[in-house]
Amino acid sequence: MSAFDRYLWNGGAAFLAALWIAPLLYAVWTAFHPSAYEAHFTLTAPLTLENFVKAWNAAPFARYFLNTFILVTGITAAQFVLCSLAAYGFARFSFPGRDLLFSLVLLQLLVMPDILIVENYKIIHALNAVDTLQAIALPYIASGFGVFLIRQAFMTVPRELDDAARIEGAGPLSILWRVYVPLAKPTYLAYGLVSVSYHWNNFLWPLIVTNSVETRPVTVGLSVFATTDSGTEWSVINAATLMTSAPLLIAFLLFQRQFVQSFMRAGIK
Repeated sequence: MSAFDRYLWNGGAAFLAALWIAPLLYAVWTAFHPSAYEAHFTLTAPLTLENFVKAWNAAPFARYFLNTFILVTGITAAQFVLCSLAAYGFARFSFPGRDLLFSLVLLQLLVMPDILIVENYKIIHALNAVDTLQAIALPYIASGFGVFLIRQAFMTVPRELDDAARIEGAGPLSILWRVYVPLAKPTYLAYGLVSVSYHWNNFLWPLIVTNSVETRPVTVGLSVFATTDSGTEWSVINAATLMTSAPLLIAFLLFQRQFVQSFMRAGIK
């Protein structure tokens, strides 16, 4: 790579990074400054936490955060169990139609969840589960992406470990729990971050299937700031946005290295 190409590459990357971080910087600025400084970037502007207090009092965020925590924890735990069992079967067992079934699982990656909203709502309504946390979680407890990612990790485990475990008297489930799961911890961590991030930010399906404060997650709760009659307070909106997105940002910064390494091991560039 020539010097010109390197400068061009670095300049393009810096430009894209600036485009990505500019809205975040604006959100941080407006959230920690009075509303009078929403469009006035004065370095001597006073700092305040009043916007966070207003945002917290404008909606029952304590309930929203509890609902979201229960929701993402339940979905991720169910996905770990189901995806691990399916990935173990596809990675280590031979049975008729295995490759065809795995191809059908991968087809889920080509189907956007929004396409199935109507059919999913019909099923949830038939189960009399509308306006419940279970209704939000049910369409997502199985994941083709999770099966693929964990299967890729299981495929790297030497078969000799299976033989050694069988000699010790371990059965298939015991081998899965004691051999494969510990060796795939980085993959579980990476997939957990992806799953939690997606379901933490999911908006359309929870909006459709919930009707009350008792079941709404934080993303739906943020919509209360879009229906103000007295004008839009960007400082309060950005404060609420930071409150809801801060846990994800912190988690990604803490586990960034494991996140990237896991996907590289899975063969995803």
